[in-house]
Amino acid sequence: MNKEIIYTKSAPAPIGPYSQAIKLNSENPYFIYTSGQLAIDPFTNEFTGGSIKEQTKKVLDNISSILHEAGSDLKRVIKTTVFLKHMTDFTDMNEVYAEYFGESKPARSTVGVSRLPKDALVEIEAIAYI
Repeated sequence: MNKEIIYTKSAPAPIGPYSQAIKLNSENPYFIYTSGQLAIDPFTNEFTGGSIKEQTKKVLDNISSILHEAGSDLKRVIKTTVFLKHMTDFTDMNEVYAEYFGESKPARSTVGVSRLPKDALVEIEAIAYI
């Protein structure tokens, strides 16, 4: 089994000692594990979006870019973990999340946390297959 680091300039560069994603090369299917993504613009490296809806959209765009680089997409996501700074944002985050996943709903856990990097409102990580 081989591990391949996935990196794309279409998503924010890691801000610590981790990869954007790891692609696990074994027997089919291959699996991709993304690191938690924030609402960071990959071209300016600036934090974007003031509302939970804006941040969720940017986070899912970043995850989509990483998956595309690895040869996958949001329809192949099998599990996500959502970290929310305020659980009161759950409904608004869910509204945007549903737009991105449609009928291809992955398994998901949502966890309320006291603080996220860069004081983000949401962070999402995903596991997908190719």
